[in-house]
Amino acid sequence: MTGAPPRLPAWLAALAILLAGCSPAAGLDETTTVPPSPTSSAQPAAVDAVPQQKPVPAQVPTATPAPTPPPVPQAFALNLYQEGDFVPQYTFDWCVAASIQMAHNLIDDTGGGTWADRAQQSDLWDMARARSSNSFNGANPLGWAQVLTEVGLGPYSVVSVPDYEDALQTAARAIAATGRPVGLVMWSGRHAWVMSGFESVGDPGQFTEFSVTGVRVQDPLYPHGSGQWGPSPAPNSLLTPEQLATQFVVREPRRWSSELPAGYLLVLPVAA
Repeated sequence: MTGAPPRLPAWLAALAILLAGCSPAAGLDETTTVPPSPTSSAQPAAVDAVPQQKPVPAQVPTATPAPTPPPVPQAFALNLYQEGDFVPQYTFDWCVAASIQMAHNLIDDTGGGTWADRAQQSDLWDMARARSSNSFNGANPLGWAQVLTEVGLGPYSVVSVPDYEDALQTAARAIAATGRPVGLVMWSGRHAWVMSGFESVGDPGQFTEFSVTGVRVQDPLYPHGSGQWGPSPAPNSLLTPEQLATQFVVREPRRWSSELPAGYLLVLPVAA
């Protein structure tokens, strides 16, 4: 018997359609890859290193030191005199010779012997007269200074200072610098004293300007003095400048001729 071809079961036909719709379009040998994310082969730019500076400490202002105040003059005293240094003049003429003997005693503190002999004083007087000119047959300051130098107590020189205070400062400064006494030409050129020390406000070795407040003196005429000029101070007396000024006065030019101007005469020790 012939009739129509047999029909596929309906479910089998539906399955065939479903499988055809699910098959991939490409073959199995075509591999589909996901493109990688773009990356850069360049290295990252280097960051410049910033040098680390050390912290600078804050400047602390330094205090300016206060200036040192200048030294203030203080009371000062110097005296060469020791007991036994005084020598009287044995005649009313021998004041220069006695002053030379006292100068030796004030300078020589070795105990080598005191100069006080009368015969020696006479010899020193003759030496001073022989070295003095226009001295009214006596000894003048030039002869006095020369003998002091010749007998080993010098050098000494004669100076004339026109101002009284300057004369006292000059004498004090010389004693402090040399350790030797100063000769004072007294009574306007008629007599000789020895200045053995002084007191002052200010050390002459430290201050250019200082004030002499006292003068140590040896008058070889003690204890006689003068009716015109006043009494002789005792050995090692400390006189005020006002007391000294009554007998220490400007030398009269007519007393003896020299090239020195009128002023207060000093027989001054000079540094060797």
